[in-house]
Amino acid sequence: MNSLSKLPSVDRLLSHPVALPLVDEYGRSLVTRHVREQLANARLAVKEGAALPGEATLLNDIVTAVHQAGRARLRTVFNLTGTVLHTNLGRAVLPQEAVDAMVAAALNPCALEYDVESGGRGDRDDIVGELLCELTGAEAATVVNNNAAAVFLLLNTLAQKKRVLVSRGELVEIGGAFRVPDIMQRAGARLVEVGTTNRTHLKDFAQAIDARSAMLMKVHTSNYAIHGFIHAVPEADLAALAHAHRLPFVVDLGSGTLIDLAALGLPHEPTPQEAIAAGADLVTFSGDKLLGGPQAGLLVGTKELIAKIKKNPLKRALRVGKITMAALEAVLRLYRDPDRLAQRLTTLRHLSRPEAEIRAAAERLLPALQSALARLPVVVEVVALKSQIGSGSLPVDRLPSAGLAVRPSGKRGAGVLHRIEKALRQLPQPVIGRIADDALLLDLRCLEPRDESSLGKALHAGAFQQC
Repeated sequence: MNSLSKLPSVDRLLSHPVALPLVDEYGRSLVTRHVREQLANARLAVKEGAALPGEATLLNDIVTAVHQAGRARLRTVFNLTGTVLHTNLGRAVLPQEAVDAMVAAALNPCALEYDVESGGRGDRDDIVGELLCELTGAEAATVVNNNAAAVFLLLNTLAQKKRVLVSRGELVEIGGAFRVPDIMQRAGARLVEVGTTNRTHLKDFAQAIDARSAMLMKVHTSNYAIHGFIHAVPEADLAALAHAHRLPFVVDLGSGTLIDLAALGLPHEPTPQEAIAAGADLVTFSGDKLLGGPQAGLLVGTKELIAKIKKNPLKRALRVGKITMAALEAVLRLYRDPDRLAQRLTTLRHLSRPEAEIRAAAERLLPALQSALARLPVVVEVVALKSQIGSGSLPVDRLPSAGLAVRPSGKRGAGVLHRIEKALRQLPQPVIGRIADDALLLDLRCLEPRDESSLGKALHAGAFQQC
């Protein structure tokens, strides 16, 4: 007990010059809680036989704990994984135009549902509706919070307690174990599997149509590919069959793009424009994947069907707010200038970045990483890599890239790589790479030139000696 009485008081620690800046930055309540926790931990340790910690040790532990607790959970990272649209890292990085629009919307009142011309109530979908129609050729459009919500809403509106015909080869599972059949069931629709996994014909759809059918649906298999003995029904043929039976034809593109990616030297990906031109009555796609915008689910199609969808009470539950609308409008406006789109839209800039440019960045950063890891039994070198698009987009296609590889030079093997990888993740701005082929790989495709200096300084300041 005499030993415990020598511990400093809460007030003494709070008033210490080391603690005062913490109070200014994080507030007295948070700092006080951690001071008390550290004192409680010290009392428990002393009772179990540990030495009495000094005041400096207590303060150091308090500083560490407060900084840890006060740090934002949503942190920016360096995406050096080689996956451009990384779901776990937030998918599309927004262009500056979208960021500026979001800031303006956040800082000011906005005409979100207010018609400035008439002075009456407006419709938030009008903010991007005309743009989406202009860019896709559709008659009308609406926006919800993601593409899964878009599919759910249209099924719940148009196919509740009715049959939806889908090719068996298109019953995809998207991220997080969400499956198209499950979404259909929750929406109240009855799934009718048509054809086989690898081959589905128009007659398969025709034979499955009956009085209880609500629609014909095509789901773009954006996150996997089947090769070999395969056949899929062209969209125009499905549209003609559906319309002959007075049924809507719906296309779920998943990761949608509004341009022909082949023009940028990338593999072609189906577009909403193509689906609409082929006769689709409704098309759904994402805003935060190949489109390069914020998370959103976009529905475009006929005025009649969009109007029905917007009357569904669930539309209010799934709608997006002013920040998303601001970013989405700014991104869609960029598509009006296709000549400069690949440079202004961050996602397309990353996807189309030349391999030589990426390698040059790796050469510039090589000395910094070599210096940071100089005392460790590893070899660091510039290597050719293969990036991927990510988020279920063009899954079998790889993009020529370059980056830095860290390989063990001694007998410590992969253990040292995992320790370095962990140390990189523990930097103030975490560096996220990947371990593959007995090497720690840092793909620089998504590293903006303006961030090279910051990454170099972070590597120089990192504590890698203990790895």
